[in-house]
Amino acid sequence: MRKRDGAPEGRREAKDRGEDAPSRTRPVQASPAAAAAEPPSRRVFQEISGIVLGRHVLALFALLALAAAAGREFQPRAQGPSHGGRTVATETIVLGGGCFWCLEAIFQELRGVVSVTPGYAGGTVPNPAYEQVCTGRTGHAEVVKVVFDPQVLPLEALLEVFFALHDPTTKDRQGADVGTQYRSIVLFRNEGQRLTAEKVIRSVEASGTYPRPVVTEVVPLRAFYPAEDYHRDYFRKHPDAPYCALVISPKLAKLKKLFKDRTAP
Repeated sequence: MRKRDGAPEGRREAKDRGEDAPSRTRPVQASPAAAAAEPPSRRVFQEISGIVLGRHVLALFALLALAAAAGREFQPRAQGPSHGGRTVATETIVLGGGCFWCLEAIFQELRGVVSVTPGYAGGTVPNPAYEQVCTGRTGHAEVVKVVFDPQVLPLEALLEVFFALHDPTTKDRQGADVGTQYRSIVLFRNEGQRLTAEKVIRSVEASGTYPRPVVTEVVPLRAFYPAEDYHRDYFRKHPDAPYCALVISPKLAKLKKLFKDRTAP
């Protein structure tokens, strides 16, 4: 227990009695005669050793302080995704045009695409299940979220592939897949994406590629819900499944024919 003046209680009482305060280790002091008898060389050595040791301690503290400052200044920053051995400033867009198995397989073949995730968007039901979306009552479309490197694959080039590999003129259907969940839709994240999508649509209509007008919805993205795990990489896992062989494989052949320069080797 300490008094307010900072002196231990036992030590203060001993001082009042004229006694030495108790101590765990009582220092042993050399007598003046013993100090005088000490060789001068030894005293000089001790003084020099003390000076050298002090300098080393100060130098050590200085080095530690510099290291700490350097650590704060040069702490590594979080890096973005890597593509082709460099850090990438990626862009993301969500697209729907029929079964998401088809779109996933197509975009996975393009150079500059970092990732493709099948999912659901455009509806009102939060966290929908595949079975719910298939009823056509959730408002959601089957879509893919495409993360890409715009320096390698600009959005305009990506959308050109999108409009060439599905029919954007048939409302709520793609081939034998019928329902609002199969509608053609672009879900943009910013004004630049909206303008680019509308520009590409005008170009498609002007080209005369399709005999009917484009009915693709261009709407802002409100939410994206990833699909169940068994939908991911579906074509890669089941290339010989009937739907993959009859529907997806011909689309991939068309992709390589029309956009060979944009596909990965």
